Amino acid sequence: QLRAWLSRSLPAYMIPAAFVTLEELPLNANGKLDRGALPDPVDVADDLGSAPRTPMEELVVGIWIDLLGRQAIGLDENFFDLGGHSLLAMQVRARLREACEVELSLPTLFEAPTVAGLAKALERGRRGAHEEEPSIERVPRDRDLPTSFAQERLWVLHQMEPDSPAYHIFVAVELRGRLDISALASSFSEICRRHESLRTAFATLQGQAVQQITPPRPWIGSLVELTGLGSKTVDALVRRLAIDESRRPFDLSRGELMRCLLLRRGASEHVILLTLHHIVSDGWSMAILLREMMVLYEAFSRGLPSPLHALPIQYADFAVWQRQWLDDARMKQEMDYWRGQLAGVPELLELPTDRPRPQVQSDRGGLVTSSLPGELAADLQALCRREGVTLFMALTAGFNALLYALTGREDLVVGTDVAGRERAELEGLIGFFVNQLVLRTDLSGEPTLREVLHRVRRVALDAYAHQNLPFEKLVAAVNPRRSLSYAPLFQVKLILQHASASEPPQGSELTMRRLRLRAATSQIDLLINVTAAAEGLWLSAEYSADLFEAATVERWLARFATVLSWLATRSEATLAELRQQLMQEDRQDKQTTENALAAASQDKLRKLKRRPRMLSAG
Repeated sequence: QLRAWLSRSLPAYMIPAAFVTLEELPLNANGKLDRGALPDPVDVADDLGSAPRTPMEELVVGIWIDLLGRQAIGLDENFFDLGGHSLLAMQVRARLREACEVELSLPTLFEAPTVAGLAKALERGRRGAHEEEPSIERVPRDRDLPTSFAQERLWVLHQMEPDSPAYHIFVAVELRGRLDISALASSFSEICRRHESLRTAFATLQGQAVQQITPPRPWIGSLVELTGLGSKTVDALVRRLAIDESRRPFDLSRGELMRCLLLRRGASEHVILLTLHHIVSDGWSMAILLREMMVLYEAFSRGLPSPLHALPIQYADFAVWQRQWLDDARMKQEMDYWRGQLAGVPELLELPTDRPRPQVQSDRGGLVTSSLPGELAADLQALCRREGVTLFMALTAGFNALLYALTGREDLVVGTDVAGRERAELEGLIGFFVNQLVLRTDLSGEPTLREVLHRVRRVALDAYAHQNLPFEKLVAAVNPRRSLSYAPLFQVKLILQHASASEPPQGSELTMRRLRLRAATSQIDLLINVTAAAEGLWLSAEYSADLFEAATVERWLARFATVLSWLATRSEATLAELRQQLMQEDRQDKQTTENALAAASQDKLRKLKRRPRMLSAG
């Protein structure tokens, strides 16, 4: 609205690219404006909603950037204010028709000329529905409240294995600088007051789980003093405590489902071990928690009140809304889609394992990491703009190509996560919203890598249009054969996240850094996390230690890099040609390893020959 008002009296080049809200202007000692103390608008770009939040927004942004020749486009910027006109609008319409398979009328672009508005129109078109979802309203708290569908599934799993750490979310952060422990405790107290999910207990009523929200109370954490010990001893103790904390079980019926252990390593060095049960949190929620913790700490350590706005709704309101909105008719419609999509789905993807698959797979896991250079990431982004796909779609196409090379299977099923926060009022809530999607891709017919990319795009867009069906209901609808030795529907998974969303915030007196301290666990055979950063792509692979050695997964990550390079620069190559290349790289690696072992053996033999011999008497 402010931008529109300014456009009535200012030329386009004078309209600000970003608006920053301040409680007051910073002044220097002379009472004049302190320009150096003004925040950099670049630093608040994410807060202004400039980054795409959904795959559809990412597609629209990519097409607009390509056609308008701009470096970046905000979600609320007007297509025509950016230089768009009717001819470019026709090109946008054609590109979106090809990318999204939605026939978008030209008036729609004039009625919804922003990225956010156009993306919503496209999503409605993909779903084939034009009615707006009802708003989420607050419900009375004078009764037990139902769980969400996702919470219900985790509650059932917890009844079966109450001591399992498989659904714990753990983060360790290092704090450097002077720490006011009282302000930190007050910050956690306020976070728990703001977010009812963090003080929710789960009781049993007639065999079903219900939510019972407990009153707010002061936060009481634990402090462990590690000062005065040697650095190696401290490092070992921190690792040990982190593993113990991440695995210590929760009692869902008590409602204390967030715990914090503060470790003091020195006067200006602390480590926070934060553990939550997945039933009240997810990865997005952890980012909210850390951000609010830092904002509140900054205020409370200066004796100021909380600067955070009140939350319009709570997680329990969402749970009630979800069960009302996903009624029998909608549930049946969604289930019918997934039954058709996954009819005859392969029971198991048999990756080449280092050990036989056990009858009962444990949660023992391992973790290996690698990175892809910035040049390859840039080539992939150019491919995405050129082909009208998202970065996730390109990565998934590459992952499918790698799985084909490893297994020879043409019918591939890959899992992924979606945030489950399509509504704006859910973006700032701590709770369990994430949902799992099943992406089934047909690679038959000797397709090129470009054709694989377009097949994945179609599969992903259809899945996004039907993402509201909770995964547990999807499994019930498809009803695959159950086994204790592998997960149902998919055994491999790919997740993309952006570094800006996972980086912890920084304060004026404290710096925060995430630490990798949790014991590795794995609920499926292979999970690849890709983090997109300015300097490139970071890969981490969590794998089942029951099945694979670390060296095997490291080799697969190296092959994944080759696949993505081919996809970005040789997209007309076929899957068969790519598979031959990967097999050749395997042979070269094997020969290199054999040569290294032979050289080591020869070196050992030479050392033995030079060793003095003991001569026996007589």
